[in-house]
Amino acid sequence: MTASTVTAGRWELLRALGAVADSPAVARTVSPALSLEAADDSEHTDVFVLNCPPYASVYLGPDGALGGEGTDRAAGFWRAIAITPPAEPDHLTALLGLYARLGEAAADTRREVTAAALARSQAALLAEHLWPWLPSYLDAVTDLAAPRLAAWARLTQRAIAAESGARPAAQLTAQQLPLALREAPAGVSTDGGLRDLVDALTTPVRSGMILTRRRLALGAGQAGVGHRIGERRFALRAMLEQDPAATLSWLADEARRWQQRHSGRGTGDAASQWWAARAAQTARLLDEAAAASIRCADTH
Repeated sequence: MTASTVTAGRWELLRALGAVADSPAVARTVSPALSLEAADDSEHTDVFVLNCPPYASVYLGPDGALGGEGTDRAAGFWRAIAITPPAEPDHLTALLGLYARLGEAAADTRREVTAAALARSQAALLAEHLWPWLPSYLDAVTDLAAPRLAAWARLTQRAIAAESGARPAAQLTAQQLPLALREAPAGVSTDGGLRDLVDALTTPVRSGMILTRRRLALGAGQAGVGHRIGERRFALRAMLEQDPAATLSWLADEARRWQQRHSGRGTGDAASQWWAARAAQTARLLDEAAAASIRCADTH
């Protein structure tokens, strides 16, 4: 097998992995080529629609929601390399497809200057728009215990880690935080009232963790409170209103779980260490809030 064949397979792998997140129909088409069992419509919807939408804006945006600044930032990258952004420029399918496209173009050109420029663009895409959120996102998918897509998440995790490891330190600029993290809003605070607390906890870039609907349902059981079916902020607010101390304690433990995950990605990775510090900050604040809630209950 030639080096060019291996390289071509590398890009096809990444493109196919991204395509799994597109739609159930596309996932059924590409999964066999990945030696994966295709998810049915129900599992695909549960993972990619109800729990883990595959959009960078949800995990890097200041509001933890689709669109807005997070999407605009991704669209700006497409324009910067002279490509018209697709309708969903921050969708995982689009981002991994673009990453593969840049790799193919660099391999195909005979001009060293062009190849170097394409390689730099590809490295920037990884450092700014994939690595800052994708490893944690894939952890969150794995947490859902959806059997077919958990296997996809583990394979994608290995592939993206290999891409990161293959990059020279000078390209990755490991000590330089991605723009989304440099400009991230303030972390979790209890000074703004319950609404702001709920908003911050369900915004990954503020809390340092990803709280899915499924995870909140599990947390309600562990905290001994009722779980309200509905949007995540509604469900979390209901938990905090029922038993603040128990819910805050569970949330603090959840933040510590994410801190350990982020820290495990390596001390030389500035983005992962940023996420670890943010999750640790959230855990400390929630521990303090839980203790204060217990003291308040004891005095009444």
